[in-house]
Amino acid sequence: MEYIKIKLGEDFGRSQAGKPLEEMFQSMSPIFCLSQRTWKPQMDILETRDNIIIQAEVAGVEKDDITIEISNKAVKISGARGRTPPEETATYRLAEIQFGRFERILYLPSLIDTNKASALFSNGFLEIKLAKFPVNRLHRIKLSYR
Repeated sequence: MEYIKIKLGEDFGRSQAGKPLEEMFQSMSPIFCLSQRTWKPQMDILETRDNIIIQAEVAGVEKDDITIEISNKAVKISGARGRTPPEETATYRLAEIQFGRFERILYLPSLIDTNKASALFSNGFLEIKLAKFPVNRLHRIKLSYR
């Protein structure tokens, strides 16, 4: 049998003192959000020899609600996740699931070929694969005479 360690007490490794009110209550309840309703999905950027791969956790977002814009230096991923309204008599005891619009602009570590980009959406994860331009690419130019 494996045991789960449980930490009890008020200090969970980070004090709430000194945080702005908006940040303290953002994850507690949606009604305390003082700014525009936005959220930030978690993302990873992986780099291989030939590609840059972006993985985004966007559970609950419909495929048609995601927009991907790519330049040779950056990727903009935006969209929206709708909220299922709670039952009228329900009272929030914990509200951590974020909803609403999101937008992330990721600056890439290498120049990419925008013509060789692909995206896959499966089981709440978005994966964008971007081909890098070869670094040691030689270009020959013709010399003209006057």
